[in-house]
Amino acid sequence: MKKILIYLFIAAIIAAFIFQSCPDQTVNTPPKVVEPEKKVLQIPTFDKDSSFSFIDKQVSFGPRVPNTDAHKKCRTWLVEKLKSYGATVIEQEFKATQYTGKQLNGANIIASFNPNAPKRIIISAHWDSRHVADQDEKDKEKPILGADDGASGVGVIIELARQLKAKPTEIGVDMILFDAEDLGKDDVQTMEDMKTWCLGSQYWAANPHVAGYHAKYGILLDMVGATGARFAKEEFSVKYAREFVDKIWKLAASQGYGSYFATEETGGVTDDHYFVNTISGIPMLDIINKPLEGGFVKHWHTHNDNMQAIDKETIRVVGQLLLHVIYNENEGQL
Repeated sequence: MKKILIYLFIAAIIAAFIFQSCPDQTVNTPPKVVEPEKKVLQIPTFDKDSSFSFIDKQVSFGPRVPNTDAHKKCRTWLVEKLKSYGATVIEQEFKATQYTGKQLNGANIIASFNPNAPKRIIISAHWDSRHVADQDEKDKEKPILGADDGASGVGVIIELARQLKAKPTEIGVDMILFDAEDLGKDDVQTMEDMKTWCLGSQYWAANPHVAGYHAKYGILLDMVGATGARFAKEEFSVKYAREFVDKIWKLAASQGYGSYFATEETGGVTDDHYFVNTISGIPMLDIINKPLEGGFVKHWHTHNDNMQAIDKETIRVVGQLLLHVIYNENEGQL
């Protein structure tokens, strides 16, 4: 028994020595930093069939040329549809003189979600269609349906409105449908020639629908519905809104849309975004199907710009990307 006690006593002394001789491992160890988990966003699914039906409905009215019955009927439908999705809608009427000397009765349609939210972004397109088929070989003086050139962007926007009603955001989203975009001179040589285009956006940029209006940035959709579309970085978009071009094209690549959103840059287009940038100072980029060199797609300004030109997968890609933009922006993660 004595031997056991002696052994225990010796073991206790050894343990105490070891404890005292070992450095305190907790003194110099920095506290563990727990990184906050990045919120996983629940992005709605863009319904390409719904969007396609909105494009088809616009085309069913016929060419939406200002001062025509088709234009008036389509305007009524657009306003009622956007209101049905909970948007606050303003019809900004204006008068303009076409390069032909014709007096036009135009109307920009602005559908706002969360109109009082200080942080705002713009999604836009033009809702009119061209008064002549200047790039066609026949019936050049007749107006075109403009399924891709105009209606496709509007169809995407209406589906976005439907999604915003189902899953609201905290940020403000202004959907601006510009009128009288496609009524300019075919041969643009001077700045005055450029100003014959985009009459609605010129008016809005100088006379915003809300006094002192400002948005973080805007996105213009033009010809976003064709098969095999390729959206390069357009020159004026890069010049005035490079930060947002880079972010959105990067987001497109992360979603697997790199075959649609090319990293190359292409020439400038006299489009609504040009006048929004230069008149209002709001940075706006253009998502437009334009080859890297040369003009536009084959159905551009021809009678072939009908529903046969529309591809559901293309409008799905564009629409889904914009849903990612909106809901990432809402969470401050873009």
